[in-house]
Amino acid sequence: MAHVYVNKLGYWGWGGISFGTALAISISWSVNKSILWAIFHGLLSWLYVVYYALAY
Repeated sequence: MAHVYVNKLGYWGWGGISFGTALAISISWSVNKSILWAIFHGLLSWLYVVYYALAY
């Protein structure tokens, strides 16, 4: 389970990106070579990873 923390600026966060997000970004970059698509697919995270696994 992710731990929520508050840093010096008062920001609440989970401490980084998830494995699914990193995987989606790397798959998207290798297929499309586009930073905008990589960001978009990173936001979709596991949805894009599952789509890619089923489509290819």
